[in-house]
Amino acid sequence: MANVGLYIHIPFCKSICTYCDFCKVLYHEEWALAYLKCLKEEIQARYMGEVINTIYIGGGTPSSLTYKQIEELLSFLQMFVSPSLEEFTFECNIEDINKTLLNLLKKYGVNRLSIGIESFNEENLLLMRRKNNYEDTKEKIKLIREVGFNNINLDLIYALPKESLKILKQDLKLLTSLNPEHISTYSLMILDNTFLNYQQIKNINEDDDAKMYQYIGKYLVKLGYEHYEVSNFAKKGYEAKHNLIYWQNKEYYGFGCGASGYINGVRYDNTRSLSNYLKGEYKSSDTLLAKKEIMEYELILGLRLLKGLNIREFYDKYKVNMQDVFPIKPLLKNGDLIYKDGYIAINPNKIYVMDEILLKLV
Repeated sequence: MANVGLYIHIPFCKSICTYCDFCKVLYHEEWALAYLKCLKEEIQARYMGEVINTIYIGGGTPSSLTYKQIEELLSFLQMFVSPSLEEFTFECNIEDINKTLLNLLKKYGVNRLSIGIESFNEENLLLMRRKNNYEDTKEKIKLIREVGFNNINLDLIYALPKESLKILKQDLKLLTSLNPEHISTYSLMILDNTFLNYQQIKNINEDDDAKMYQYIGKYLVKLGYEHYEVSNFAKKGYEAKHNLIYWQNKEYYGFGCGASGYINGVRYDNTRSLSNYLKGEYKSSDTLLAKKEIMEYELILGLRLLKGLNIREFYDKYKVNMQDVFPIKPLLKNGDLIYKDGYIAINPNKIYVMDEILLKLV
């Protein structure tokens, strides 16, 4: 089986951000030790021996673990490190980065860092309960380069309440001055199970959100980043290989509390309950997908990529024409979709309303 990815979820954080609805809890040493033990047991019970092409350790905040715990985890994951491993990403907060951590990650084969910057604006940071500032971040990025990492992703959150285009422009200017290879940008979504929702904070209006989205795209493309996925920008050759596995509907393992996976045609979700996970009750649901459902995932995920879906590859994979299964033609006619070089893609001018277009398709 080619291109199998591996996602590991670490649910611990040193503090909880106000916008986050991921599976997370405050770090507690006893829980972390028990969790790593269960994580190893889950992997040993469920991994079926495929060659792993990408590893992504996310969270939560993986860097909230102690060095000893990180080393224990990375040492165990060496079973997946082979010449076929193309990308090994570790998520961290900027305040956790130091030479000891970086050398540890380097030693065990991590070759990509993903860092949640979110903003440099004091008011935004206060609202999100984040702790970085530009000068500190600049020093840490310099240190990362000195240790030898040449593949860094920085996250940016925009469209916060009270955020203006002026604040966004300043954030983008500072973020790009750090010269990351990859940038992920996310419009703030106020979700049910978050502090912001409990505080009854509201999303900004859609027109302002759309203007910010369009500004980000133009700004980053002008600087030489390719806008290759709805929320993601990369310098040439630095697209997120692990995330491409998701968007290309390829198979991947998800291990840990709250993780999801897709293996042998089965999509599954793990429990979000830490207490259940620590009892060895890992899975909360799994679904063996019918061919039509697999094709729907292929379409929905593939259209997140600005290049879109290759018609010939779709036919080779499923032995049916895409336009015979989905109402492609009327959406080409009304301009929601475009056809270019053998690919069907969402019209670049309509990326912002892609969810509405996908609903017409599926």
